[in-house]
Amino acid sequence: MKVRTAVLAALLLARMPPHRIRSVMRLAAGGSRQAEYETADAHYRAVAAAGPRCAGWRGCLPRSIAVALLCRAEGRWPDWNVGVRRTPPFAAHAWLEAEGRVVAEPGTPTAYGVLIHVGAADVS
Repeated sequence: MKVRTAVLAALLLARMPPHRIRSVMRLAAGGSRQAEYETADAHYRAVAAAGPRCAGWRGCLPRSIAVALLCRAEGRWPDWNVGVRRTPPFAAHAWLEAEGRVVAEPGTPTAYGVLIHVGAADVS
């Protein structure tokens, strides 16, 4: 139930303009502690399995939002990022990082160019 609620909220948020999504994510991240990789990874897999809208490259924005919200429900927050992949195929992408690692996706943090970032340490 918690996963489906997070996915529904994420699908609604993903339709908003980028500046509004960023504002909501900053508000959600407030007062949280950094998420652990294993927790973020488990939530990622649960969200990806929840339905086709959050699977694959096209589902990256709602998937990343849903995973971040699930982490936040436990008082934690991963680094939530929106930007571009720097390696082919080049494309817009949203992803999460925890403990300095990209959560459940190929590559290292340097494989992505960040345009929007919301981390636990960024808000108070």
